[in-house]
Amino acid sequence: MIRLILTLVVVFLIDLYVFQAIRTVAGGMSPMARKVVYFLYWGISLFTLGTLLLALLTRGTAPNPVRMQVANVLFILFVSKLVVVLFLFLDDLVRMGQWLSNAMRAPEKPKFDLSRHKFMSQLALVVGAIPLGTMLWGMVKGAYAYQVKKVTLKFPNLPPAFDGFKLLQITDMHAGSFYSGEPLQEAVALINKQAADVVVFTGDMVNNMATEVEPYVPILAQIKAPSGVYSILGNHDYGDYVQWPSPEARKKNIDDLKSHQRRAGFDLLLNEHRVLERDGQKIALLGVENWGHRMNFPKYGILSKAYAGTEQYPFKVLLSHDPSHWDGEVNQKYPDIDLTLSGHTHGMQFGVNIPGFKWSPVQYVYKQWSGLYKKGKQYLYVNVGLGFIGYHGRVGFLPEITVFEFKRG
Repeated sequence: MIRLILTLVVVFLIDLYVFQAIRTVAGGMSPMARKVVYFLYWGISLFTLGTLLLALLTRGTAPNPVRMQVANVLFILFVSKLVVVLFLFLDDLVRMGQWLSNAMRAPEKPKFDLSRHKFMSQLALVVGAIPLGTMLWGMVKGAYAYQVKKVTLKFPNLPPAFDGFKLLQITDMHAGSFYSGEPLQEAVALINKQAADVVVFTGDMVNNMATEVEPYVPILAQIKAPSGVYSILGNHDYGDYVQWPSPEARKKNIDDLKSHQRRAGFDLLLNEHRVLERDGQKIALLGVENWGHRMNFPKYGILSKAYAGTEQYPFKVLLSHDPSHWDGEVNQKYPDIDLTLSGHTHGMQFGVNIPGFKWSPVQYVYKQWSGLYKKGKQYLYVNVGLGFIGYHGRVGFLPEITVFEFKRG
């Protein structure tokens, strides 16, 4: 209860501080216009406080979609107000300096007017509106704005029969974040439209629990490819972020998820490999369990086990959920793995992604976090994911379906 009260008090104080900018900017309006602006601001603020209180009191009982939507709206408003607070704080620092300057002069000859600067308040509100607008757009439009990216890669050691071979990658579906099967059905239709030779899923099918994906198994089962549909596990698939009543319950959750994937027609690779054949020529597809080299993610993957028996094949593709595996082990110990496909980062679901420039806060955590990377003759591709978790939306880094065409050369 104390934590609840403190949370509400902090939110109210932030609202009160932001109101200083509202009052300053509205100072030149007519009395009626000011009343309307004040009423709207405090109406929204009090509604936010009430919604937050309701969400906290009904935590664990309200329907999951409702909790998620409430959390996202509150988060967006909170971030936007924090931006306003930052500018107002800078304004207050300037005013403090002016107050000290005035205090050093004769009282009847003050140099500065200590009232809040209208320009800084206007700037604070304008800049604060940027995350508000973009993140609301990300929820309404960006979450399901599927993007098909096509990447052509040339390899001198690619068997001639695989020249023109198309591999499609999807990753990070996070089924627990979907409200219905309609968006996923749209994604599956787009996947099948690419007519890829093989489809791979590189982990994080769920947020935490196997039950999240169960309703969508029939939709996932519609994904077809002549050379098969393959998958691996990501860090969220193990249920490590849930307090299970017993080790047996956790194991059952993982076993159920494996079963759901197999019912969907996915060939789940658990530190294993498969051989893909075309016109009598062969390449190897390796898949490892999650192996993280950053942020203390567990190392369930055993690449040596997946690699064993593939030495004879001239071309190898590795599925490994966490891109830090590439620098952590792959390119140090296995120089003949030609291409590693990963996900995990989501591009943090927020950033700037325009031709010639991309930025996201996640780049300060992961060296390889979006797109194609190369070291020597080895490639890594990091797909930013099909779904989302936490923030119910995407800005800049939209949901991705990647189609690779292998060329010999």
